[in-house]
Amino acid sequence: MPRDLADMPGQGLDAFFGADGIAIVGASDDITKIGGRPIHLLKKYGYRGPIYPVNPRGGEIQGLTAYPSVRDLPTAPDLAILVVPATATADALRDCAARGVRGAVVLSSGFCEAGPDGQALQDELLGIARDAGMRLLGPNCLGSFSVANGVIGSFSIVLEDSMPKAGNVGIVSQSGNIGSFIVQNVALRGLGVSHFIATGNEADVDVADGIAALARDAQTGVILCCMETCRDGGRLTQALDLARANGKPVIVLKIGETESGQAAAASHTGALAGSDAVIDAVLRRHGALRVRSIEALLEMGHAASILGRDRLPKGKRVTLVAASGGFGIMMADAATKAGLDLPPLSDATKARINEAVPTAGTNNPVDASAQMSSRPDILYKMLSALIEEPNTDATLLFLSLSLYNKRLRGVYLEALARIRESHPDRLLAVISAGPADAVSEINALGIPVFAGIDAAANGLAGLSRLTGPGGDAVRWTGESLPVDPAVFRNENAAKKALAEIGVGILPEATVQSADEAVQAADAMGYPVVLKILSEDIPHKTEAGGVALNLGDGDAVRAAHDRILNSARSHVPGARIDGVLVTPMAGAGTELIMGVSRDPVFGPVVMVGMGGIFAEVLGDVALEPAPVTPAQAEAMIRSLKMFPILDGARGRERGDVAAAARTLSALSEFACRHADDVAEIDLNPVLVRAEGQGVVALDALMIPHAKV
Repeated sequence: MPRDLADMPGQGLDAFFGADGIAIVGASDDITKIGGRPIHLLKKYGYRGPIYPVNPRGGEIQGLTAYPSVRDLPTAPDLAILVVPATATADALRDCAARGVRGAVVLSSGFCEAGPDGQALQDELLGIARDAGMRLLGPNCLGSFSVANGVIGSFSIVLEDSMPKAGNVGIVSQSGNIGSFIVQNVALRGLGVSHFIATGNEADVDVADGIAALARDAQTGVILCCMETCRDGGRLTQALDLARANGKPVIVLKIGETESGQAAAASHTGALAGSDAVIDAVLRRHGALRVRSIEALLEMGHAASILGRDRLPKGKRVTLVAASGGFGIMMADAATKAGLDLPPLSDATKARINEAVPTAGTNNPVDASAQMSSRPDILYKMLSALIEEPNTDATLLFLSLSLYNKRLRGVYLEALARIRESHPDRLLAVISAGPADAVSEINALGIPVFAGIDAAANGLAGLSRLTGPGGDAVRWTGESLPVDPAVFRNENAAKKALAEIGVGILPEATVQSADEAVQAADAMGYPVVLKILSEDIPHKTEAGGVALNLGDGDAVRAAHDRILNSARSHVPGARIDGVLVTPMAGAGTELIMGVSRDPVFGPVVMVGMGGIFAEVLGDVALEPAPVTPAQAEAMIRSLKMFPILDGARGRERGDVAAAARTLSALSEFACRHADDVAEIDLNPVLVRAEGQGVVALDALMIPHAKV
């Protein structure tokens, strides 16, 4: 396909999942070899299309006619699997292009992972594929397969003994081994797989392609993804947006660090906007759920697969119920730590609980006592009352040892079956460690089972993020404009540019002598601040280039000479533009705001509490730029120390709305000038009392050339 069509994530991947005809180039009679296993697997699992072994010797391979070249095939296969040495792959791919193959899987290694020569070979493959309008998977990959269609372009050992059953779980992984492990464990959980794709070196087909293709696939209901890195942020976010629009939850295990984590940060903002935090923010903004372990990926994927899109929690309100008050307290602690809400139950629900079990406690969590499981009808009445509570999004039932007891197991399974039949659209989840066959029975009812209290709390919180409002995927659609290079010279120039977009600043003057400094201070009124102005001294305090709270002319004169001498001593040869004089700012709460340009995802906006709190406590919020004022306010309110800004302990409330407008304007400025500006640092931004606005007390802009 043309290059512009290949830029649309997911286009052309039907050749890998629904191929009509498959050629294996480098085919072998030995089913233990990579060139022999795809043929063996295709035959074993009943692939219905033609299978064409290709080997220069011709003859017969695994009972099938072999052909010397793809060019000699009687029909053009949709898919070719290339298992030849790296140096022979380009010629084999040219043969595929000449025969009209639509997709090629290069299982062979020896490409970009092998150094510059291998990179050149990989680039050659990509050029051939692009010119032919062919999608290329790999090289150095484990390939792909479709369970429902029996299409196999892989040598994975996960297929050696059995094919997973067909189902709604689609799997995308850059790592073939991790992907195979996920497939195996999905199958062990009793779930079915739709399609699998391992992208390897990603010369062409990447993780974004896999997500987008599965998002369009009718057989796929939930997408599990293992991602090591992202090479194209725009394609990934397009794919995630498509999955969200099509109601396909995406759960991502992101491992390793992106390239941006290797870059030295030039500003506080750059240091705080680490690559891992950026990928977190991107995934959250575009509706995907990030998990931190394979176990969590499997557990969340299992629950999402069982529930389907329509029964995922619509919010974070959860009702907890256990036969023990102690377990209820543990559940409440875990739920609160996970960010779930425990709303009080309505009077009508409380009355129904007591009607079913007169001795039950009716707070949330509900202490239902052992009476709830004495008979199936009692348990059914109890659960019906809870699951119909209007002020909840999910009901979570704790079972300790009950399923190990034959009598109680019968009570619970009967009641749960009746609940699912009578309330097919409501979310009920269970906490139980087993036994495995009982858990499988409950899962078969469409009820997810979590092995522990913490896993259940984190699981429901994660599932709620798959359907919650999250962040609107705002994209910058304006022009990219050059910025006046003067903004990079010093604080004064940077502030003037930001003032033009509505960022509040104090009056200030640039002076060239102590006498001018005193004159400026006299005009402004005392106390004042003096700062060195130099593009070679971005961090003025460390250079002794700042003097605060100067109360008279003598103090200003002495401070002027002191900071000049200190700056010249700290950075010999620094270009000094003068000294900045500005009034002391007065009372307020300090924030740090900034923008850092991620090499993959572009401008990322950051806000945190000022002073030492952002760096020492890591109390920052990140979002891809731009952000709306509403999104900016949500970022500010998410800070752990937001209560300080919100009037804690009798403090005046800060002007949060003005801070949000400033952060939003800063994010738009960064997008507008993204080609020139690498980082922006406003540290601190003083948030005054509600209604009095904010002022940026310091500003630093860094061009791309300095990063």
